[in-house]
Amino acid sequence: MARITLRGVRAMGRHGADAPERGRSQWFELDAVVDFDGNAGARSDVLGDTLDYAALHRRLLLVVATTSFSLLERLASALLDALFEDSRVRAGEITIAKPGILGGATPSVTFSRRREP
Repeated sequence: MARITLRGVRAMGRHGADAPERGRSQWFELDAVVDFDGNAGARSDVLGDTLDYAALHRRLLLVVATTSFSLLERLASALLDALFEDSRVRAGEITIAKPGILGGATPSVTFSRRREP
């Protein structure tokens, strides 16, 4: 099993429990962990035989930018859905932080999922 970790992904989006939060873009910070079978890429040294972390990064940014949810839990679920679009993904974990909204405290939500065999 192999693992890709993307830390400190900054994405702009319109998510929040209050309508004014969804009315303007704000920063979100994401950490993503993706487990997959990396053996094919390890043998071939070909990008197409592994997960492209740049493509995963773009996918995360797109979901945050093009959706709008009240809850971080719903956003985390949508981000996991996007990661699992690649059938090679076996497990994933997403942490979403919302910096700067609680007077210095940074709330975050973490969700994880495993692909059923």
